[in-house]
Amino acid sequence: MSKKILVTGGAGFIGSHLCEKLLENDYNVICVDSFNDYYDPRIKGDNIADSLKNKNFTLVRGDILDKECLDSIFSKYDIHKVVHLAAIAGVRSSLINPQEYIDVDIKGTVNLLEIVKKYKVDQFIFGSSSSVYGINYKIPFAEEDRIDLQISPYATAKKCAELYCATYHYLYRIPVTILRFFTVYGPRQRPDMAIYKFTKLMSQGESISMFGDGKSERDYTYIDDIVDGIIKAIQKNFKFEIFNLGNSKTIKLRKLIELIAQRLNTDVKIQPFPEQAGDVYITYADISRAKRMLGYEPLTSVEKGIENFVKWYLKKRNFLEKLEKGDL
Repeated sequence: MSKKILVTGGAGFIGSHLCEKLLENDYNVICVDSFNDYYDPRIKGDNIADSLKNKNFTLVRGDILDKECLDSIFSKYDIHKVVHLAAIAGVRSSLINPQEYIDVDIKGTVNLLEIVKKYKVDQFIFGSSSSVYGINYKIPFAEEDRIDLQISPYATAKKCAELYCATYHYLYRIPVTILRFFTVYGPRQRPDMAIYKFTKLMSQGESISMFGDGKSERDYTYIDDIVDGIIKAIQKNFKFEIFNLGNSKTIKLRKLIELIAQRLNTDVKIQPFPEQAGDVYITYADISRAKRMLGYEPLTSVEKGIENFVKWYLKKRNFLEKLEKGDL
């Protein structure tokens, strides 16, 4: 039986794109996803509809908190490498229900590390987040920076999971690669994400909520570039490394809103609100290490990426709106 790559959260935004690219490159893929109700699970079903047609793709509807489920997967398949993307995402949601992030993002990661230790998997790749940098006055953010002040439970959970990855590498010599993703966007992104919400509301002629003065900056990274970085990490055999995967360019919130409006050919109606707790003022990736050691090179400008997303959303709008209204 050929060796396989396990992708947790493989029916989600990043995971479904990664699974498709792995299949294109003739990998055998085991996709594990719980199809929870963070957003309509039928969106995830749509995400992987094409992958399900591929004989090298196996879907397991399972939870990373279920140790017996994980053990059955690893005992059945010859898992070569693990890409761990499953998580409860969202900075703002974590302020409301922090306990869930401890359960899934930390305990789930430890469960996987335990099973990887047991079955002696060749590589464990962990999908972390730029949010671990928290309040960081050194710009751009580099992997060797001290990261002592996370400002949301989501960020703290990701940082804790990173520490467990480092501990398991030290104790059991598990090869670990940590990838810190910077504000990933593109087709299939979650409905609670800013670009999705802005596009949806503007396309309907409704006003949008803007938190803060519009001058906050984000390093938006297109999904294809993130997936390319993950693939490059899979193809390397590091003992323990951390890499930023970002675009290494920032855009102000107000400019981003204007860009979406231009692609929709519509006017913008903005309702201003105070800054929200948990939000940092800037994210900005130093990607020199990823360039040097992975050969990572982001290719998609935010202008092109927004154009691609808006085209995707308008194509999918009827399906997405029917889901939201309960008409499907």
